[in-house]
Order: sequence, then structure tokens, then C-alpha cells
Amino acid sequence: MTKTHLMLAFLLVLGIAPVSEAGKAKTGTDSLHRFFKEVHSISARFTQVVMDESRQPIQESSGTLWIQRPNKFRWDYESPYKQEIVADGKRIWVYDAGLRQVTVRPLTNGLADTPAMLLAGKGRLEDNFRINPLDEKDDLEWMLLTPRRKDSGYQNIRIAFLQGKLRVMEMIDGLGHTTRMTFEAVKENTKIDPNRFDFTPPPGVDVVGGQEAKAP
Repeated sequence: MTKTHLMLAFLLVLGIAPVSEAGKAKTGTDSLHRFFKEVHSISARFTQVVMDESRQPIQESSGTLWIQRPNKFRWDYESPYKQEIVADGKRIWVYDAGLRQVTVRPLTNGLADTPAMLLAGKGRLEDNFRINPLDEKDDLEWMLLTPRRKDSGYQNIRIAFLQGKLRVMEMIDGLGHTTRMTFEAVKENTKIDPNRFDFTPPPGVDVVGGQEAKAP
């Protein structure tokens, strides 16, 4: 899989969710709704695996993420390629260090039914998804989110919590490919330096969508 496919997998995949009071979530439903109501910032290490329709791995990557609701996030891919994906609240920047290219576009406000905005957005999940609990497996509380729109580009999102904290997210696209993200060292509601969500294109790189970058 190319770096372009890795980037597209990320943009399709970002969708998440949160615990009940003080870690006392009893079900996946409790964890999911607590995450969206009570978790305002997140940092974690992540591993991302893209699998084909037979669930055979075709690419693996890893890095670090930071999220500040609403609408700010940063995903630093460290392996196998260095990429930075930054949302500053108004725009989303994608920087490919190897290609020395930055792509920028406006960031959709609110909680749309795309996984990317689900991750850092705000709003009512029920407006955009049908939500159903799944059977618990390996101590993980699984929830199924099915988009209400038929043209969302993916079939569903599965989110798993371990003792009330986000642990795994899976997204199945229209071709039957699965992107699985596993989260480690998850920290909730800790202070994140606001500068982490600022992005300035490095000197000499190509910027695609430069006019959008100047939008207020």
C-alpha cells in the first residue's frame, strides 16, 4: 500500500468514542456516551492495520495522536512513513515529509457522519448513526455504529472499550477493507499545549489548496 493509501485510510478512519462516572461504566453503551459527553482531550499511542476483505494485513503503521474537542487533532505517523495530519479548528493539514507536500482544506464543523469528524467533533451520535451494543469479547466492550447516510463511504464503525477506556476502533469501507486502530497509553482530559494544533508548512514544500489555507 502506498503513502497515498495510508493517508486515505486515515481520513476515512477517524471515528471514536468515551466512560460513566469516574471509570464506573458498566456497559459499552455507558462508555460510548461518557466518552462524548465527558472526554474533552485525548492523547495516545496508536497502531493502525489495514486489512483486505479476507482480513489479511496489507499495511501497518504507528504513531502518536492528540485530540482537543471540538475540532482539533494531530496524528503524527512515525512508521513506515512520516506524515502529520493536523486540524486547527478551521482547516485540516496533511503533510507528507517524503513527498515534501502539504494538502490543506476546510474542516467541516460539528459531528458529521465521517469517522474523521466523529473523532474530534461534537454533537449527538444518534443524529448520524444507528448505535447497537455487540457481545463482549476478550474483556472488551464493543459497540457498532452504522451511518444513517447511504453515501458515507463505509459500512460501519466498531469501537471497543477496556474498563471504560477507548482501546480499539475498526472501520469497514465499501470494498470490505477493514482499518483497525489499537490505542495504548490513553490519557483523558489532560492539558495539551495549544501550539500542538498549529501547523505552518515547512519552507520549500508544495502546498495544495493554498487559497483555502488563507481562509478566515
